[in-house]
Amino acid sequence: MLDNEEDTFKIQKRRGLIVWVYSTKQIKNLRRYGFVHYVSSKMKYAVLYVNEEDTEKSIEKLNRLHFVRDVDISHRPEIDMNFGDKIGTEAAFQVQENSGEEE
Repeated sequence: MLDNEEDTFKIQKRRGLIVWVYSTKQIKNLRRYGFVHYVSSKMKYAVLYVNEEDTEKSIEKLNRLHFVRDVDISHRPEIDMNFGDKIGTEAAFQVQENSGEEE
């Protein structure tokens, strides 16, 4: 039924944007630019996820809004998250040799 490669599900690459606002009253307006993941009313920012290819256009549009103070890009996709080499394989995975056997 889903033999065609066009019909298969593909994970969309996303990028996180941190949108700093003057007031949290207009946070609902950010929903048209992407998925609002988190809102901090105390620090007045929102974490917004947008498609990777639309990142630059979204930043330009968000900066034009009168209630937006600043827009920062999340650099998490650029960071290598494989720490096995740095802390050692045994410490990273904590493998036990005799996990199922009783002595």
